[in-house]
Amino acid sequence: MFDNRKVCADPRPARNRSSPTSHSHIIRSTQPAGPRPLRAQPLMLTDQSEARQTRRYVEKREVILDTAAALFNRKGVRGTTLADVGQQVGLSTNSVTYYYRKKEDLVLACLMRAIAETSGLVDRAAQADSPSERARAFITLFVARLARTAVGEKPELMSLREIRALPESHVEVAFAAFNDMFRRVRGLLCDALPSDPTQRSALGARAHLLWSLTSGAAGWIDRYETDDYPKIAQTLADIVLNGIAGPKSAWQAECDVTALLPALAQPETTQQAFLRAATELLNEQGYRGASADRISARLNLTKGAFYHHNENKDDLISACFDRMSTVIRNTQTLVDDLPGTGWDKLCAVSRALVHYQFSSQGPLLRLTIYGALPEEMRIAKMRDMARLSTRFVRLLVQGMQDGSVRPLDQAIAALQVHGMINAAVELRRWVRDADADNAADLFVRPMMVGLLR
Repeated sequence: MFDNRKVCADPRPARNRSSPTSHSHIIRSTQPAGPRPLRAQPLMLTDQSEARQTRRYVEKREVILDTAAALFNRKGVRGTTLADVGQQVGLSTNSVTYYYRKKEDLVLACLMRAIAETSGLVDRAAQADSPSERARAFITLFVARLARTAVGEKPELMSLREIRALPESHVEVAFAAFNDMFRRVRGLLCDALPSDPTQRSALGARAHLLWSLTSGAAGWIDRYETDDYPKIAQTLADIVLNGIAGPKSAWQAECDVTALLPALAQPETTQQAFLRAATELLNEQGYRGASADRISARLNLTKGAFYHHNENKDDLISACFDRMSTVIRNTQTLVDDLPGTGWDKLCAVSRALVHYQFSSQGPLLRLTIYGALPEEMRIAKMRDMARLSTRFVRLLVQGMQDGSVRPLDQAIAALQVHGMINAAVELRRWVRDADADNAADLFVRPMMVGLLR
């Protein structure tokens, strides 16, 4: 008998249990060590350890975290300095280092706080009785938290996309907390599938889909009125749980992806190989890890060869985005010209692009790398991705017209389809046996027909 406890964390939070993402842990792990307080002289705040205990210190630290999280979200870790943070809170750079010695310490503190609060939302959602109610509750609570930020009631939480921007010593701490949070998300769905070893991969894939589509709302929800956020949460939950298929549409078990990805049949040029290697490293290790040396080493080429084909790393990253846009755009165009219903075309383009993620020329670049780009380049690339996302709208509308797609908010549904395709690049992190042959069934199918169907 398969032991479901090895796959599913208890969806209900344990009582009186310290959490590795608690606020006390954040403070301890990100602040410089100092001498212990002199208890015999409580009024003599002469060293850093005693200063930590003051309310003023705690309040200023929270202001720094609030400000830094918003700056990291807007400008990325690479584009934000301690001086930027200090200027926003009225402190010099040296004064900011009194609270956080290095920018990496501040980044980690912001991430740990975001993970801790998100874990709390998952624990609250876990109180619901069924997997569908728990998933719906998590989506509702997450969007409600975004609404509280939008109206100024709560500070902005740092996006978890920047975890890979941390150095190795810090990223291990952040990923340990993130992995714990993901296990809680997976626990929301634990009794949705039979306790069978064959369902282990399916459970991990659906938990990743739930997390990706829910957290992804932070990137697009600000285009809506704040008063509409509760309705947006209902729409998002409906699409995640019930999919987009019309009543007579069935999942297509087979799809000729090679016809939609003709580039896979062509030999890879040296420049294309550099783009692939750079994309892999950017996805795995973020901007910091994708150095010219590492990119060249992955291809068994010299650093000189890198600069022979590339002006600099920023230009190469920009080219990686352009490569991704070209693959998505060309596949969309090929599908759009095929006969069939809107549902047929949506399934075909989704399967093909997820297949590409696991192909010899894949993967596509994670959209979470946006924060590593210079601001002007980031805005241009985000605009390009937004245009590609709207191309899915046409297929959804066609499907609603021919009855193959159920009536729904096509703008939000298009964002979810695009988000699912991009999130597939992370699927192997949670499903070790995911590959080009099974990724469509594991990941595309629950998006199209419903998370728990």
